[in-house]
Amino acid sequence: MNNPLIPTDSPSGPGKEGRSRSEAPNADADPAPAVSDRAARLASIPSFRRLERYISQLGPRWQTAGCDFTFGNPHQMPPDRFVNTLRDALRPQNDQWFAYQTNAAPAREAAAESLQRLLDVPFRPDDIYLTTGGFAAIALALKTVADPGDEVIYSLPPWFLYEPLVLEAGLVPVKVTINTTTFDLDLAAIEAAITERTRVVIINTPNNPTGRIYPPSLLLRLAELLETASARIGRRIYLVSDEPYNRIVYDGLRFHSPVEFYPYTLLAYSYGKTHLSPGERVGYLALPPTMPRRHELRPAINSLQVAMGWVYPNALLQHALPELEKFSIDVNQLQHRRDRLVSALGSMGYRIWPPEGAFYLYAPSPILDDEAFTESLARRNVFVLPGVLFETPGFFRISLTANEDMIERSLPAFEAAMKASTA
Repeated sequence: MNNPLIPTDSPSGPGKEGRSRSEAPNADADPAPAVSDRAARLASIPSFRRLERYISQLGPRWQTAGCDFTFGNPHQMPPDRFVNTLRDALRPQNDQWFAYQTNAAPAREAAAESLQRLLDVPFRPDDIYLTTGGFAAIALALKTVADPGDEVIYSLPPWFLYEPLVLEAGLVPVKVTINTTTFDLDLAAIEAAITERTRVVIINTPNNPTGRIYPPSLLLRLAELLETASARIGRRIYLVSDEPYNRIVYDGLRFHSPVEFYPYTLLAYSYGKTHLSPGERVGYLALPPTMPRRHELRPAINSLQVAMGWVYPNALLQHALPELEKFSIDVNQLQHRRDRLVSALGSMGYRIWPPEGAFYLYAPSPILDDEAFTESLARRNVFVLPGVLFETPGFFRISLTANEDMIERSLPAFEAAMKASTA
């Protein structure tokens, strides 16, 4: 078949000889978009665009003189033990120290032992898949069990990057609300959202942004719901449990994971939260020993770790991981900050629910327009995130990773903003 862009009326037939310079095709005049549909779809996600706009407009201010309660970034020097662990891991012990690293055995063993201590579940080292943070672990989980067109259910307010991860994998996000009084999952809403195309449900506990730790009774009911729904639709529904904060727990509470109740759970974890070092990208995806047919998942996960762009942590972090498992940031310090803010803001008239875990306070805005309220705080050099970024208008989020000086300096601004909102 002739290409209609190539002239065929020259004596020499189709080809360069029969085309003048003025007739040469111009690639820059191609009417097709310069970017792929997939990239354009990701760039157009409303919450994504709001987040980028918020960072570009206010980021330079909170990064200089403001009280920064926006993201889970550190605002004090890292502990000596963390720095020394990385320094020690940097010293080569053999000529292969900085060679390609996939899933290093000592790191997998340390992670499996730590999970067993935390959850009393006997994880096996060969079911731990090291990743460049929890972000990559979630993406790896989705691509391991779901095909393009499958549906993924998650609850609002979510971590604001679930939707990009779901769409990039060619999957369909299905959003349900939570109980905004208790911050618990709305199991009836999840059940109603399940269709024959449902493949994955994502939950996040301890939750970002609400700080809720889902209790065993709720996780058991969720497991029963998913088992019944899987039988009804004739295909297995997997649960992805996003647990980067499972060591950040307050008031002596014990954390429970869905892997204790539902065997078809893939657990995603990040050390960036445990050590408040989100720029050091190391985490893992773990399969529980109770998961049926996990022998089929293992080679698939290994292949995806390479095909997704070599999403293994770098060699330094894999060497450091066994020692990183032995300590964490000061959770008592975070709890002290939580208590200080809950008490102070509560006395000003804010309705604050004390988080049970994670880094954040999530509270109703004193006025309906949460963006206007957070802007009023920003004018006073106090920076928080509006609930609209979490697809839950009418709330705002405070990060407890702000330091004590920021907390004390922010209190007059919170009080002034409350008075202005009720004037």
